Amino acid sequence: MSSPPLLPAQRLDAAGRAHVDYRAVALLAAPLMANSAVQSVLNLTDTWFVGRLSTTATAAMSSIYWVILCAIILLGGVSMAVQSFAAQAHGSGRRARASQAAWSGLYASLLSIPAFALIGFLGGPLLDALHVDAEVERLALAYWWPRLVVGGPLGLLVWSLTAFFNGIGRARLTLLITVVMAVTNVPFNQFFMFGLHMGIAGSAWGTVAAEVAGLALALVFFLNARSRRSFHSHLTWRRTAIGRQIAVGLPMGLGITADLAGLALFQLMLVSVSSTAGAATQIVMMMTSLCYMPGLGIGLAGTTLVGQSVGARAPDWARRIGNACIGLATGFMGALGILLALTSGWLMPLFVNPADPHASEVVALGGSVIWMAACYQVFDGLNIGSSFCMRGAGDVRVPAIIVAILSWGLWVPLTHMLTFPPGGGWVHFLPQFGYGAVGGWAASVLYVVLLGSSLWLRWLSGAWRTMRL
Repeated sequence: MSSPPLLPAQRLDAAGRAHVDYRAVALLAAPLMANSAVQSVLNLTDTWFVGRLSTTATAAMSSIYWVILCAIILLGGVSMAVQSFAAQAHGSGRRARASQAAWSGLYASLLSIPAFALIGFLGGPLLDALHVDAEVERLALAYWWPRLVVGGPLGLLVWSLTAFFNGIGRARLTLLITVVMAVTNVPFNQFFMFGLHMGIAGSAWGTVAAEVAGLALALVFFLNARSRRSFHSHLTWRRTAIGRQIAVGLPMGLGITADLAGLALFQLMLVSVSSTAGAATQIVMMMTSLCYMPGLGIGLAGTTLVGQSVGARAPDWARRIGNACIGLATGFMGALGILLALTSGWLMPLFVNPADPHASEVVALGGSVIWMAACYQVFDGLNIGSSFCMRGAGDVRVPAIIVAILSWGLWVPLTHMLTFPPGGGWVHFLPQFGYGAVGGWAASVLYVVLLGSSLWLRWLSGAWRTMRL
C-alpha cells in the first residue's frame, strides 16, 4: 500500500512522524527573499540617483513616494490576490484554475488605467493642502506623473504574473524577472535623468522602462510551451473570475494601503518639519527596506505554503507551516535591522551629496533614528509573517480592519502629536510636543508593536480555518 503524498514542505522521519522540511521552505523562500532584496536594490537605485541631484530632490521623492505606493497597492489588490487563488488551486490539483487567476489579474490591471489617471490629478491639491515647500512640490509632481499614471498599471501587470509563479512554487522565475528589472533600471535612470536631462522625472521614466522589460519576460514564461502544457495558460484567458478575486483582493489592497497611507503621512509630516528630517527618513526607510523586502519574501512563501496546504484540505499542517514562516520572518528582519544600525555610520554617507550644505545634518539624524527603525523591524516581521499566512487561507477582511484602526486611529495622530512643535502642524485640536523625527519614529515603533502582536493573535485564533476561496 503506497503512502499518501507529502504536504507542502513536509517530511517524515523514520517513525512516520511529520516535520516541517525547512530545506523545502528555504528552497521556496530563498528566491522570494532574493527577489524582494533585489526590489530593495531597485528602490535604492532610484534614491541614489535622485540623491545625486540635491537634498531637496530627495525630500521631494520622500514626500510623494509612499503616496504613489499606496495608490498602486490600493488598485493592485486583485493582482496580489492571484497568489492566494493560484496556490490553493495548485494545492488541490486544479492547474487550469491557477492560470485563470493570472488572467483575471491581468484584465483587472488594464481596467485600473482610468483610476490611475484620475488619482494623478490629485497630486497637486494634496501637496498644496499639506503646505509642502514650493520647490519640493514642483519636483515631487515631476516624479509623480510618470511613476504613478504610467508605471502603476505596468507594475500591476507584472505583479499578476509573478504572483502566479509564486503561487505555483516557481519563485525562481519571479526572481529572474525582478533581476532583469533591477539591472535595466540602472542604465535607464542614467539615460533619462542625465542623458536626456530630465532630472527627477527621468528616474520615474527609467523605472517605467525597466517595468516594460520585466513584463515582456514574464509573458514569455507564462505563455511558453511548459506553461501551456501544464496550466493551459493559452486557453484560460477565456474563463476569468475577476469578481471573485475582487472580493478577496479589495480588502487585501485596502489593508496594506491603510498601513502605507499612515507611512506616507508619517513621511510627509517629517518633510513638513524640515527637508533634513524628510531626507534622513527617506534614506533610513530605503536602507531598512533591505530588512523589509527579504522579510516580505518569507511572508510570500508563507502565503504559498499555507494556500497550498489549505487547497489540499490539510488545515492542521497549514497552521504548522505558517508558524514556521512567521518565526523565520520575525527573526530574520530583527537580526538584519540590528546589523544595518551597527553599520549605519558607513552606509548613510553613501546616499547624500557631500557638497550639499545639509549633508552632515542628514547623516547625523539618520544615524540616530535608524536604531528605532531596527526595533521596528522585529515586530514588522511578526506583522508580515502573520498577515501573509492568513492571506494564503483567504482571511483578509478582519486583518484589514485591524490595520486600518491602528494606523488611522493611533499611528497618524500620535505621529502628529510627537513630531510638530506647539503651534505648528496640520491641525490644532491635538497637543503638539515638538520632538521632530525622533518623536515620529517613536510613534511608529509603538504602532508596529501593537499591529504585529494583534495580527499574530488573529493567526493563532485559527479563524482562517473557516475561509474558502
